[in-house]
Amino acid sequence: MELQIMSDDPTIRVTTFENAGNASRNLVIPLAGNESFARLLADAEDWELGAVETRSFPDGETYLRILSDVEDRSVIFVCTLARPDAGFLRLVFAADGARSLGARSITLIAPYLAYMRQDRRFQTGEAVTSLSFARLLSSSFDRLVTVDPHLHRYLALTDLYSMPAIALHAAPLLADWIATNVDNPLLIGPDTESEQWVAAIAAQVGAPYAVARKIRHGDRNVDIELPDLSRWRDRQPVLVDDIASSGRTLIEAARQLALRGLTLPIVVIVHAIFAGDAFEQLSPLCRRIVSTDSVSHASNAIALAPMIGRALAGPEAVGGGNVRHRCPPEPMDEVDRAGVDSFPASDPPSWMGGVERHGD
Repeated sequence: MELQIMSDDPTIRVTTFENAGNASRNLVIPLAGNESFARLLADAEDWELGAVETRSFPDGETYLRILSDVEDRSVIFVCTLARPDAGFLRLVFAADGARSLGARSITLIAPYLAYMRQDRRFQTGEAVTSLSFARLLSSSFDRLVTVDPHLHRYLALTDLYSMPAIALHAAPLLADWIATNVDNPLLIGPDTESEQWVAAIAAQVGAPYAVARKIRHGDRNVDIELPDLSRWRDRQPVLVDDIASSGRTLIEAARQLALRGLTLPIVVIVHAIFAGDAFEQLSPLCRRIVSTDSVSHASNAIALAPMIGRALAGPEAVGGGNVRHRCPPEPMDEVDRAGVDSFPASDPPSWMGGVERHGD
């Protein structure tokens, strides 16, 4: 049974759950905004669902109280880190509070893992925030589970995180959704670095694919060159990418498809960041936009909780599970030309071998 504690103070957010749990069951506790994801995870694995109470004092400091008994429990906090700055201290306070109350182990499920892009010092004096963030999280949690992190110059999460970390791939889930919901698809990767990743998805779907060439002039200035798609004019274009942040790459790719006379594309992505008005700009150019629920968004249609639950419940949950799924770093002269925000899409996931290219 769910019990809501109401308050006239809009700064107070409290949700508690009465659930007949016991110490042998994992205790899943969502941070604010992650309740739906946590409920799906708990339901999928028959784990107990807990809660925290948080509120802000007039001076901006945070009050946090764990409303579930965590003593001698394996506690799993659920908190996507799409916009980490506003809620990071609450997450750390929750982990530290659980530890001081006797939790046996503390796991963080962060479906989207932030601060992975600044993976080197591009200019003198810059903080390498991926390392800084990793040190902070590693000092608070015993284990990390995430989905398709931005592993680019890092071979594995353990290159920067000192705790066991599991990096899961959503590509099979994207392939399943496309196979079930799209007739006669043509998969299109946004840049050359995405080719093997898109090819693997296309192989599972049983569809042809093509890859665009991206020329980045800045954070919000991108040119896209598409190959000849005339042989696939009767197919439904499906733009596949791992993350939509500024959205410029997908927006420009959709515009180029329209100029070629193809039907409006369906966009399928893992992480729906959609900073600023990116979603509003992309929507008119697409038939539909679909994402996983790694970040809560109106486009969410692919659930990650069952996959994450299986990973935590299986043997691989003991540790490791670090899978490199980014292309090698570009030569530094290309990085300098492209700018700091030049990051390739994913390499092929481990569940697929080599595939035959169907389109060019």
